[in-house]
Amino acid sequence: MTKPRRAYLAALIGIALLAAAIPLVVRAQQTDRAKRIGGKLMCMCGCGQVLTQCNHINCPFSGPMMKELDARIGSGDSDDLIIQAFVQEYGEAVLAEPPSKGFNRLAWYLPGFAFAMGLGIVVLAIRQWRSRRLSRAAAPAAPVSDELLERARKQADRETEES
Repeated sequence: MTKPRRAYLAALIGIALLAAAIPLVVRAQQTDRAKRIGGKLMCMCGCGQVLTQCNHINCPFSGPMMKELDARIGSGDSDDLIIQAFVQEYGEAVLAEPPSKGFNRLAWYLPGFAFAMGLGIVVLAIRQWRSRRLSRAAAPAAPVSDELLERARKQADRETEES
């Protein structure tokens, strides 16, 4: 083999190895960072799943969205910048959780508030039931007159003598 032919063959092998390594670099971007950011975004096909977990075959949205995510991660954009780019393109519906600002705070705080109120109502109801039961048990019996007590004794004596 001649030197130019060897150089040409070495260049072809180098290009082939580089071409084989490109998918590995692209796949390397689907690491923890891509999964973390993709977990904050919803797939826009209407499946209601997080972008990284959309399992529809030939989903028209998840593939392009994942490619866009990989491209933005590859270009070195920050996480917030990537998420804001998706929000600008798809709207706030692309966010997996509502942002904690404005009216959306109600979605964050209302469940905790409702739980605390319900727990307080249950505690108050139990206290009231217990205090009623204790007051009934502690209440003294009505006084019985001596005349009524004497009649009851005589009747008990008669009934026991007859049997």
